[in-house]
Amino acid sequence: MASSGPEGKASEFAGATPPRVGEMIQRLRSERQLTLDDLSRAAGVSKSMLSEIERDKANPTIAVAWRLTNALGISLDQLFAQQRPVEAIRVAGPHDIPTLTGDNGGYQLRVWGPIELAGKFEWYELTLQTGASLNSEAHEPGTREHLTVLNGAIEIKASGSARRLKAGDTARYAADEAHAICNVGRAEAKALLIVIHR
Repeated sequence: MASSGPEGKASEFAGATPPRVGEMIQRLRSERQLTLDDLSRAAGVSKSMLSEIERDKANPTIAVAWRLTNALGISLDQLFAQQRPVEAIRVAGPHDIPTLTGDNGGYQLRVWGPIELAGKFEWYELTLQTGASLNSEAHEPGTREHLTVLNGAIEIKASGSARRLKAGDTARYAADEAHAICNVGRAEAKALLIVIHR
């Protein structure tokens, strides 16, 4: 989840036509008179990855995009604003939803919330394979998570405690310290995860 949300070991955006933001990142970097090395160090993104992104050879994960926008002094919404047509009603199809994976494919996070709310209010569909866990470092002070189990059995570990949940249960807990969401059942588990930043 970006430093502001579930990051884990994020993979690439999933989708048929992910947004191309490389040209804009390169332009913003040039306007700020930053070298590739400068932005790489400031964002904590490898120089080779940054180069690939700027040449539209790779698309950043939400975590990487968040670090780049922070380093460039803009919001995620500003980064993606020029990629979207103005519409009264925007509809995102299944292939337009960014998906993060980690734990060697053990979990999948579908990012249902709009990118412009990242770092404020985020919601995800979390799928956990048997025995898999989504382990997160501490988020910003005051961040809380709300997790509703849709099916399966999930254990939440937070603030030195552990609670087991079944389908229909909702857990609300502090996420400003390390925490984990674990599938402790015998089948795939699925949950709605909401992250609220203070």
